[in-house]
Amino acid sequence: MIGFFIKKAFFDGWDNLIGMVLMNIGYLGIFFLLVSATSLASYGVLPFLLAVIALMFVTAVYSGAVSNCCNGYSSYRRDTWKDFKAGFGRYFRHALLMFFIYVVGTAMVLFVIPFYMGGALGIVGTVISVLLIWLVIFCLIALPYYFALSSYLPGDRPLKTLKKCFIIMGDNMGFSLFFLLYNIICIVLTVVTVGLIPGGCGMNLAAHDAVRLLMLKYDYLEENPDADRRHLPWDDILYDEEEKIGPRSLKNMIFPWK
Repeated sequence: MIGFFIKKAFFDGWDNLIGMVLMNIGYLGIFFLLVSATSLASYGVLPFLLAVIALMFVTAVYSGAVSNCCNGYSSYRRDTWKDFKAGFGRYFRHALLMFFIYVVGTAMVLFVIPFYMGGALGIVGTVISVLLIWLVIFCLIALPYYFALSSYLPGDRPLKTLKKCFIIMGDNMGFSLFFLLYNIICIVLTVVTVGLIPGGCGMNLAAHDAVRLLMLKYDYLEENPDADRRHLPWDDILYDEEEKIGPRSLKNMIFPWK
């Protein structure tokens, strides 16, 4: 599965490169606004914090709209502008929960964990800080599935989607750890390309591809409850996806019309 996931994520990104770059420009705009917000610190901590919180909200809502496009990319659709506009409303409730997670997670990393690690409450504070660090780590592993799951299971409420993120993480820990490493590499590439590739959109698209393949796995297990979960026939499970991507060569990647 991992090999096919890498293949699908690459070609989905390549086939939608222009749209992906355009949406990443939106993320760059948010980043530059964040950098500009540091000037507010001269007026006091509160204006700066309010600006950061507002940008977290914008990021969460914007990511929802991008997620709708990525759902289309992963499903081999190209009506991206229509998907982008519809995504603001479709993912708004999920974006609100993600915004809350952004705020709480940032507060824990910057204030709560250092407070307890600094000696507050002695050994009890140390234990609390270790538990919170592990909570942050598990969130980093599970949360990339969040918007993608809300695409494939649109009837779920945000908290139910969040719960399923951790269920999928626990049920697919090997792949989830690989996906964490994949996202770290994507972040490095994003820095190298100044935010254009793969960027937030590319990582969102990869999450949709990952969840799409995992949903195929669960569909197969539902149809074959006695199957060996450790030795699944991935060639059969991914057959249709392989056919949709098709054989690729360097020539038809660069000149798809030939």
